[in-house]
Amino acid sequence: MHKTIGILGGMSPESTVEYYLPLTHAYIERFGDYAYPEIIIFSVSFQAYVDWPRQGRWDLVAQGLSEAARKLEAAGAEFIVIATNTMHIVEQEIRQSISIPVLSLLDVVAQAIIDRGIKTVGLLGTEFTMEHGFYQSALAERGIEIIIPEDVDRKVVNDIIYDELIKGVIRDDSRNKYIAIIDRLAARGAQGIILGCTEIPLLIGAKDTPLPLFNTTALHVQAALDYALDES
Repeated sequence: MHKTIGILGGMSPESTVEYYLPLTHAYIERFGDYAYPEIIIFSVSFQAYVDWPRQGRWDLVAQGLSEAARKLEAAGAEFIVIATNTMHIVEQEIRQSISIPVLSLLDVVAQAIIDRGIKTVGLLGTEFTMEHGFYQSALAERGIEIIIPEDVDRKVVNDIIYDELIKGVIRDDSRNKYIAIIDRLAARGAQGIILGCTEIPLLIGAKDTPLPLFNTTALHVQAALDYALDES
């Protein structure tokens, strides 16, 4: 029997869809039938998870997401994926609140970078993802250096995520701004780019840069499917 997947989502609606649909589609493509694992989704009300980080209230973020994780566990999830990069800031608190595993996005991304033989990567994401340091710490333990955009560029990246991408708005001029920022990261030594927000791959893809792109959502989805299918 496949393990039941719990998706801790709603941050944003687009991010949750980008987990659910690729999970089911990846199974169908791999096996040709529809016997994909059962999936339980808990979609939080997103506004609090916009407001609390801006207020520096990561304690409330951890409390709210831990409660949501417990509901997933009670509903029958056998492991959990957090369907957003930024909220991995409180991954340890969530992990400690439940008795089922949390499949860490950070571990999955680090392994993908190592597999490509890359040592220095640029990171794009929300201001919290880029500046909080949780990515830097986790990947430094694996010998990977992270470069983040300069101040002005970080604001551009963050504003496009919150003002456009999480609302499903895709604009060519925003894509061009991201490409220019990626070029500047490359000039500073980035050998690849972490697309460290679930919505960024809606805007940026392989055709937009010669650098390897690490689509954190796609990597996390494949790892979740593998884990669900593993009978050990």
